[in-house]
Amino acid sequence: MSDTEDAMDTRVKDPNPCRVIGVLDDGAASLGATALAHLRTADLVIGGARTLALFRHELKAGAVTRDLTGQLKAVPGWVRSARDAHQSSVVLATGDPLCHGIAPYLAQHLCLDALDILPNLSTVQLACARIGLAWQDARIVSVHSQDAGEWVRGSWPDHGLYALAQALRSEQRLLVLTSPANSPDRIARLLLAEGLGEDFQLAVAENLLQADERIHPQLSPAQAAGMRFAELNVVLLWRSRAAAQPVRFGLADSAFEQRQPEKGLITKQEVRAVSLARLQLRESSVVWDIGAGSGSVGLEAARLCPRGHVFAIEKNEADQAIAGRNHAAFGVSNYTLQHGKAPEGLDAWPDPDAVFIGGSGGELAGLIGLCLRRLRPGGRLVMNFVTLENLATATQALQSLNAQWDVLQLQAARSRPILHMHRMAAENPVWLVCAGMGSGQPDTEHRHD
Repeated sequence: MSDTEDAMDTRVKDPNPCRVIGVLDDGAASLGATALAHLRTADLVIGGARTLALFRHELKAGAVTRDLTGQLKAVPGWVRSARDAHQSSVVLATGDPLCHGIAPYLAQHLCLDALDILPNLSTVQLACARIGLAWQDARIVSVHSQDAGEWVRGSWPDHGLYALAQALRSEQRLLVLTSPANSPDRIARLLLAEGLGEDFQLAVAENLLQADERIHPQLSPAQAAGMRFAELNVVLLWRSRAAAQPVRFGLADSAFEQRQPEKGLITKQEVRAVSLARLQLRESSVVWDIGAGSGSVGLEAARLCPRGHVFAIEKNEADQAIAGRNHAAFGVSNYTLQHGKAPEGLDAWPDPDAVFIGGSGGELAGLIGLCLRRLRPGGRLVMNFVTLENLATATQALQSLNAQWDVLQLQAARSRPILHMHRMAAENPVWLVCAGMGSGQPDTEHRHD
């Protein structure tokens, strides 16, 4: 026997594990002989009300049933009590208990060796089989969460459809486990709201393996948005048009709508690139953009942080509208823009990994203190200034807060035509002030103890 085989054989099996059995809506017909035998001999059977009713004729006389609907936290305790009493227990789960099912939760709250998982076909497998859609490269997304209402552009990460909205930007095929609130028609309206109505087709499989099973094999989002579907359903989404491959970093200023005639309310390409670099963004960073202007910094940050989120605020109503139009054109779902004057509203935002201040509305010193207090460990604050007065205010505030900081001056010059030749035209100098309160801050820094 090899060392690997010997290592595998040393695992001690629990003599009375809780069986987590995957079931489908055709009842006992969906179970193999082993799973059915465990169910028929169980002393305790736990499941949702509908599932328990489906299998009520398969339970032995005297078996205790527990409805887990709204009682998920109680399930580990029920299982422990049964095991302590040397009773056999079964938890019924839909499809594959390890695919957005109860098994990972039970494994977290009980010893893994105390579980014996008997998976079934998942409902997404069945739905794909019904329409012949290969699913080995598809992304599975669950929107089975608390009802947060219809999706609107700029919704926060706690919205139940947020993960789906994000996945739509990068995936070719999506298999969606729905809920009564987050239904196929609501998902279709999300696609329309995000400007993806021409990019996807969808299929809906209703009441799988039941007498009233119904399959809608191909719908456009516009069609599905006005339909109603059975509560038990699975949604399949696939691209009918190739996903855009946009530039993520260093876009030209002309890529953004700006106030006309131009008054400098955009962070220019060279300064924007260095500012984003100094923010030290990660894939999942939470970013604040204060004084968003046209939205250029925040929108590029959103592309650089596909698993993060950007919260932006702009006090000027006309500029906020421009940033909103840039958001609509930019193809990102992880960006929230609000109209207001910081620091109003910032207390509701999650703590940031990075903060960019492009405008302060006269509240600069207070904003710096607030941002540094709220920054997560290792976070960065980056500010852009074109006036000596704001630069002085910022550095004095940082010094009084005992922050780590540095200042970088940038002055770019761009070529301009002159007759049949070219000259260099200088842009206004900009000071970048970078600061933080912890380790991992600017390489060249000032700290006043």
